[in-house]
Amino acid sequence: MKAWWAQTRAEVQMTVRRGETLLLTLGIPILLLLFFSLTHVTTTPAGGRINFIAPGILALCVLSTSLVALSIATGFERSYGVLRRLHVTPLGQRRLIAAKIAAVVVTEVIQVVILSLVALLLHWKPRGGLAGGLEVAGALLLGSAGCAGIGLLLAGRLRAEVNLAAANGLYLVLLLLSGIVVPLTSLPSVVRHVALYLPSGAMADALHQVLGRAAHVNAADWWSLAIWALAAPLLAARTFRFD
Repeated sequence: MKAWWAQTRAEVQMTVRRGETLLLTLGIPILLLLFFSLTHVTTTPAGGRINFIAPGILALCVLSTSLVALSIATGFERSYGVLRRLHVTPLGQRRLIAAKIAAVVVTEVIQVVILSLVALLLHWKPRGGLAGGLEVAGALLLGSAGCAGIGLLLAGRLRAEVNLAAANGLYLVLLLLSGIVVPLTSLPSVVRHVALYLPSGAMADALHQVLGRAAHVNAADWWSLAIWALAAPLLAARTFRFD
């Protein structure tokens, strides 16, 4: 337990100290929240721009941390031989992976708190109540597991430089095509249906349903999130290479 806690604390500290990671996990989401809520470059459903943008940006926090930041950091650690050394120490492979997962969750909690405060200052009025909050937490956790699995899959198979480009490219594609800042109703029908089968799209849709409409997460979103949360980490674990 001490080894796991020490590694978790080290992972969080490294995340906080990396300027590029802070830009990705806090800087860009805050800028996008301000930009899309204060301008009219995209159409949004009735009910106020901030009430549509804020849930999407919370989903973006998970995407930026679980997929991109985790993938890039892990890819370079693998490239430099750090992971190969760590997983044969008393820490072990399982506690190393558990520490990375815990660090991702801690980072995402910080993101959600800060972004929610900024959104509230912009007059965001979240809906759903306590039950909705529990649904949001479940959707974020499942989405985080699915995105982390994809990120580790990339990091465990690609060279660090290729993984860097792939993770950032995937981030941009999912940002635009998952209903995060552009409503799915504005996208072509084929793209809209595909997006809901992706972890980012299902997560954003779940948050919009609960926080924007005070509705429950629909069954299709739960199934999509659950399948990705199970399948992506398992595939990453089976294919991950430490050298």
